[in-house]
Amino acid sequence: METTSGTAEPVSGELVSVAHALSLPAESYGNDPDIEMAWAMKAMQHAEVYYKLISSVDPQFLKLTKVDDQIYSEFRENFEKLRIDVLDPEELKSESAKEKWRPFCLKFDGVVEDFNYGTLLRLDCSQGYTEENTIFAPRIQFLAIEIARNREGYNKAVYTSVQDKEEEKEGNQGREKGTDSGGAEEKGANREREKAKSKQRKKKEKEKGANKEISKSGETAM
Repeated sequence: METTSGTAEPVSGELVSVAHALSLPAESYGNDPDIEMAWAMKAMQHAEVYYKLISSVDPQFLKLTKVDDQIYSEFRENFEKLRIDVLDPEELKSESAKEKWRPFCLKFDGVVEDFNYGTLLRLDCSQGYTEENTIFAPRIQFLAIEIARNREGYNKAVYTSVQDKEEEKEGNQGREKGTDSGGAEEKGANREREKAKSKQRKKKEKEKGANKEISKSGETAM
């Protein structure tokens, strides 16, 4: 999910300030509602992009950073028994958990861009980003858990579910087209039957006309 961007347009000082603020740890924000809103919007955009990604590509093959191997290795070395399919918030947010996570996170200061950037993290990896299923976490914590979920096969539940729905949708559309096609064929057959009946009626009328002419001719001859 690494992205690079460039623009020829000047960036306003206000945007630079917001961007700088968003790169700070959450506790540095204070209670500024504008910064909190900008941070939340940015986090939501990131979450939407990531969820679309694991829905459309087999997560096992995803590479989120240039140092995925290092992140995963360090993560499992430090959190070998941490359950990641369904996270317990206490394993991330309690004081004892923070003490364990802090040195892990700081290892990636300067290694992972915006390592401490506020990011949305799903608790149950088989579900989407609902209010009940989402917590805020530093970016490196998000990366560590999601890289592990991808490599250990937990995120495949999302990919499989979305792909199954897409296949079911395509199947329904195919059946609807088949029904429409069958209806069109039936209408065509009905038209052909009507044409045949019309021809038969015309033929009988001609035969009746011919018989009348023959009768008239016979009467005249007599």
